[in-house]
Amino acid sequence: MTAMTMKACAVGLATALLTATAAFADTATLRTSSGSHAIEVEVADTPQAREIGLMNRESLAEDTGMLFDFREDRPVSMWMKNTLIPLDMLFINKTGTVVRIARNAKPHSLETIPSGKPVRYVLEINGGAAATYGAKTGDKLEHPLIGRR
Repeated sequence: MTAMTMKACAVGLATALLTATAAFADTATLRTSSGSHAIEVEVADTPQAREIGLMNRESLAEDTGMLFDFREDRPVSMWMKNTLIPLDMLFINKTGTVVRIARNAKPHSLETIPSGKPVRYVLEINGGAAATYGAKTGDKLEHPLIGRR
């Protein structure tokens, strides 16, 4: 087995373990002009979980996503390396306010997607879901993490 193959296996195993252990146990609520939208989220609040994110997943169920907690307000850049499905990214400040939305990020892209402003959270959902929810800047995300610390 080559070093490259071993690394690929290790990344795949780490992704599988994270996926298997991360349950959609938390519910976030996105409040938009069209109403309140419950989204079951996995929380990525460790460096390893944030690094893996939604990589190597072939699908994401409707009304689910991943909430990244960067534990401090700062400019954030995301990318789609090893991400197989298009995603919408909602960049959210410490009060839960959406400050930017990147729509339909292209799978496998190495292009960085910046927050544009300091944020604490990023919510990744299926590509097109932000439009379905009627999401726009200024909307609010509620979750037990938001407003803590």
